[in-house]
Amino acid sequence: MEKPSVPLNEQARLEELRSLDVLDSQSEPAFDRITRLAQQFFSVPICVISLIDEQRQWFKSCAGLDVTETARDISICAHAILYKDPLVVENALNDKRFADNPLVMGDPNIRFYAGCPITLKSGNRIGTLCLIDHQPRSFNKQEIKALTDFAAIVEREFAIMQLATTDELTLLPNRRGFNSTAEHYLDLCIRHHLKAKLVFIDLDNFKAINDKFGHAAGDRVLKDFAGLLERCCRKADLYARLSGDEFVILFTDLNTSECEAIMQRLLLSFNHSPNSFNKKVELGFSYGIADFSDQQPCSLTKLLAVADGRMYANKAQKKAR
Repeated sequence: MEKPSVPLNEQARLEELRSLDVLDSQSEPAFDRITRLAQQFFSVPICVISLIDEQRQWFKSCAGLDVTETARDISICAHAILYKDPLVVENALNDKRFADNPLVMGDPNIRFYAGCPITLKSGNRIGTLCLIDHQPRSFNKQEIKALTDFAAIVEREFAIMQLATTDELTLLPNRRGFNSTAEHYLDLCIRHHLKAKLVFIDLDNFKAINDKFGHAAGDRVLKDFAGLLERCCRKADLYARLSGDEFVILFTDLNTSECEAIMQRLLLSFNHSPNSFNKKVELGFSYGIADFSDQQPCSLTKLLAVADGRMYANKAQKKAR
């Protein structure tokens, strides 16, 4: 049996999948309708919407299958997400990658498999819409096109869901998106004995921008700051816009001096950002840092509250000066 390779963009792919907050969720009529309709359309006993997590494939919707997940190592769908186009296996017994796969040798006795990757707007492939039959069968170009059309409907449903976890203005995760992914980050820190730092940020004098120049100008400042976060933070860092002019960053495996270096670089970049407001309104931001320890872990809610409190103390000190 050939184990599936790990995509080159695995970290980003997992982050986006988890930001949807859909893993281990309840069944939803929108997805169940698609699998039932595809099952009927292609006359197959099994149709599944499979999402590829770090160590497993989890089924958001199943038609004709009782289990809800299997190990990723034996997942044919984990092979399918490696390709842009649908993966078709007309007879698994004749395919050296899958001939001795437990899902072929035992339940659900896969012989035919056709899986179309579910691709988000970012390009990340989070899973598949797949068809399974207990008998070998051919699959022509028209059927491949039809499967792709069904997968596009699944992608649209996830796009709608994603709107609920993404800030529409800055395209950063919103509070819901951040909370979902941050919980996974902190679990990872506990399992692998890593420390983390959460930084709560509030822009200074942002209200004056809106009051003097209008909300369009304020929106431009928020978008510019989001761009600076992307440029100044590391690729593995998680950052989000919580609400209004409040942002947050979760750093993992980072010491205090490295964290402060990033924050000072961000502050310097923001103070020298090219805009017409600096001469009339003193732009900047205040921030507070809360430490997360794998030895004495606390909840994300507590971590946010501590960082928020320290941010306000920092802002008060600046006003006093």
